[in-house]
Amino acid sequence: MNAKPVSEHVREHRSLLAGAEKRTLIWIAKRLPRWVTSDQLTLLGLLSMFVAGCCYWASRWHKGTLPLVVVALALNWFGDSLDGTLARVRNHQRPRYGFYVDHVIDILGMLFLLGGLALSGFMSPLITLGLLVAYLMVMAEVYLATCVQGIFRLASLGFGPTELRIVLSVGTLSLLRSPVVRVAGMGPFKLFDVGGVVAMACLGLAFLLSAARNTRDLYRAEPLVY
Repeated sequence: MNAKPVSEHVREHRSLLAGAEKRTLIWIAKRLPRWVTSDQLTLLGLLSMFVAGCCYWASRWHKGTLPLVVVALALNWFGDSLDGTLARVRNHQRPRYGFYVDHVIDILGMLFLLGGLALSGFMSPLITLGLLVAYLMVMAEVYLATCVQGIFRLASLGFGPTELRIVLSVGTLSLLRSPVVRVAGMGPFKLFDVGGVVAMACLGLAFLLSAARNTRDLYRAEPLVY
């Protein structure tokens, strides 16, 4: 196993929708006007997450802003997923710049989104904080693995960013019907508190599995010689 510099990493995307998503993004990228740039799409991805967070916050007083969250998540998919594809289709790649900026913006976007959720009242602040910590732990492990192994894995347990956006959109629209649920006859609990706990458990499992796999692979790649 030969590790590559992070700027020359290999992308590995094995989520449930990866194949169809890749074909769709390439189709769109080939038809975008020349004046549309990857940087513009990256900025769209960030702004849409900021808007999503603001709409969550506003939903504390008016649930009518919740469908706007779904629209913002769709725009985030368009910008965040298409910026790199457009650069590759046009052969305008800047590996180090793209890798760094894209993932700094991912972290900021998640902060905006979860901050809005915490202010909305639909998710308890403590669970929101726990979810943010779990997300950052997984991202830190992914970025470390990219540095030492040269493989950037975009999905875990069959779920990548696109699948997570879909699940979040379904949950957001469910808030229009009822913000609480009962679990095994207990409750009521906040729907997004239950979802947040489940998400934390999944992120924790993904962290442990990935860390164990990478530790094993690196251990085998660098055997001790006595």
